[in-house]
Amino acid sequence: MRPLMARVCDITGKKSRVGGGYSNRTRATKFNPTGKRRRQINFQTKTLFVPELNKKITVNVSAKGLKTMKKRGAYQTLKAAGLVK
Repeated sequence: MRPLMARVCDITGKKSRVGGGYSNRTRATKFNPTGKRRRQINFQTKTLFVPELNKKITVNVSAKGLKTMKKRGAYQTLKAAGLVK
């Protein structure tokens, strides 16, 4: 598990990105006074019970990572990410 200070999804590897903040006036004049802003991911800290291991595991995961775990199963996804053996 990665440290919490780096906001990175344990499953998908997603992290924040930098994007521009455009107003309607900016689009009209092709001038960008708003600068850049950091776009954060939808980041959650979840505690999951994994029946195959018979224990709880805490993961830092994005909303898309949660969707992936729901589709493929928690144990299989965590194993593919290298979080469990």
